[in-house]
Order: sequence, then C-alpha cells, then structure tokens
Amino acid sequence: MSFIISIILYLVINVLFSHNIFETEKIEFKVSFTAQENFIQNQTVDSKNLTNDDASILNETNKLNNWYIQIDKISLEAPIQEGTSKKILDDYVGHFEESSKDLGNICLAAHNRGYKNNYFSRLKELQEGDEIKYTYNDIEKTYIVTKHEIIQNTDWSNLEPTEENTITLITCVENEPEYRRCIQGMEKSIE
Repeated sequence: MSFIISIILYLVINVLFSHNIFETEKIEFKVSFTAQENFIQNQTVDSKNLTNDDASILNETNKLNNWYIQIDKISLEAPIQEGTSKKILDDYVGHFEESSKDLGNICLAAHNRGYKNNYFSRLKELQEGDEIKYTYNDIEKTYIVTKHEIIQNTDWSNLEPTEENTITLITCVENEPEYRRCIQGMEKSIE
C-alpha cells in the first residue's frame, strides 16, 4: 500500500512541477510582451525588471517612436524620454521639460557613470566641430559642437531658449558634484 501511495505522490508532484514550469513560462512571456506594448504607448517601464534583451527591444522601439540622439564619434545611440528625474535618467537621455523639442534650444541630460545606463559617459571626448544627430518624430537635425565647457551646477543660463537652433547636453563632472559638463551645438546649415 505504501508503495502505491509513493507512486501516486511521485506522479502528482511531477505533474504539478511540470505544470508550474509551464505557467511560469507563460507569465514571463506575458510580462515581456506587456513591457514592449507599454513602451510603444510611451509609458514608463520599470527598469528594475528589464534584461539586456528588453533594453535592446526598447531602444529599437524608441527609434520607431522617433525620439533619440546619435553621436557617431562616441558610439552613442540613445532613446530620449521627457523629464530629468533619476527614474528617467536610469533608462533614457532625459529632455528638460521647459526646453523645446524641435526649434530653438533642445536641452538633454544623462548619467555618465555609476548607473545602469551611462549614455553620456564619453561626452567629455567631444570637441568643437563634432556632429550630434537628433531625431524627434519626422524632424531630423544635425548639430555641430561649438562649445565644450565646465559650468557650476547652479548655472542654468545654457538652458535658456535661443532663436538659433541649438542643442545642449548636460552631465555631471566626475568627482566634482558642484560642476556640470556642458556641450552645445548649432544646427548644421543645409547646403
């Protein structure tokens, strides 16, 4: 009798175990699909649950949404999201909400070290004359770096609106919390 009970228990445990694995796979697929769907709808996805594959999918999806920055010299291609909170900057290049998205001064910020995504880690390598490509919806612009300077973290003058089409990139300066690196570029004239 105990032999029969052992066999029954063995079969029940194997069936339940197999069932749980199957259910887990379904849940993982559903979570992955939901993250992609939310991103397509421009909703924030919790970065703590994303794998490298998910980040890659989100980056490609953001290209479909057409809001990203590209700097070939430093091998940067990064999605942009509205806002500059830590939560945004952990996954995206952040757009200063007060600045323009298409004309005038477009202002962006990103981490440069110590975080999950350090999109501006090589920003310090940029020099006058380097190109910055910016895409927002159907607008594609190329900027030429005209300024590379270190500013006080309280200096907001570079974020003010401009009549000229300008892009401003801001990041921290390593081990100097009272300073920021500021790169500015002017739109390349179409010849």
